[in-house]
Amino acid sequence: MNFTKKLIAVLALVPGLVFAAEGGFPLDRAPERSDMASLQNGAKLFVNHCLNCHSASAMRYNRLRDLGLSDDQIRNNLLFSADKVGEMMTTAMRPADAKAWFGAVPPDLSVIARAKASPAGSGADYLYTYLRTFYKDDARPTGWNNMVVPNVAMPHAMWQLQGIRTPKMEDAPDPHEAGKTLHRFVGWNQAAPGTMTATEFDTATADLVAYLSWMAEPAQGTRKKLGVIVLIFLSIFAFLAWRLNESYWKNVK
Repeated sequence: MNFTKKLIAVLALVPGLVFAAEGGFPLDRAPERSDMASLQNGAKLFVNHCLNCHSASAMRYNRLRDLGLSDDQIRNNLLFSADKVGEMMTTAMRPADAKAWFGAVPPDLSVIARAKASPAGSGADYLYTYLRTFYKDDARPTGWNNMVVPNVAMPHAMWQLQGIRTPKMEDAPDPHEAGKTLHRFVGWNQAAPGTMTATEFDTATADLVAYLSWMAEPAQGTRKKLGVIVLIFLSIFAFLAWRLNESYWKNVK
């Protein structure tokens, strides 16, 4: 049994954990980061580390105005794969090349934060855990593997920020079979440091995930505000209808 299968077998025996659908690894809760500074930093990380291989073909660069960015800021700092601010966020990588290099065409990330939502957690939880659980694996073609998606084709795009890590395992007795030993994941070994500390990388990843969540539905902030207004209106209308009903029927016995 290889390392990944052993890990999944062990985690499956731990009660009370919420598991990701693909690899069986427990999902971490993604921090709530919806302020403009976080979303702008997430957009910068997206175009620098994700847009090289992945596209976001349902998103135009000019929609970044909603994050408080001007056309000049977008053009000078974020416009790497297009000529005009009004163009879509596409990648220059040809699908045939991606297939040859990675074995699969990288998926479009326009609505990835919504597509990965499941009973195991929100799409943000999935992405936050996935992006933070890459580890060095020389047996893989890219040299990287992932806890959430074992044998993933994607390399660790932000390894220079996080550094190189390997999983730390320990032997533990199998609670269901006497005399059998299982390998249990207990943490990480930092084989080489990155340009960020662990806390800084987690914060940056949270910003990137916040941007991906925003990109999946840019109007979600407006939708939520309108929802609150509609509920207040319906509450007032229901109260007035109740009082009017009382007035109409007060003399009926």
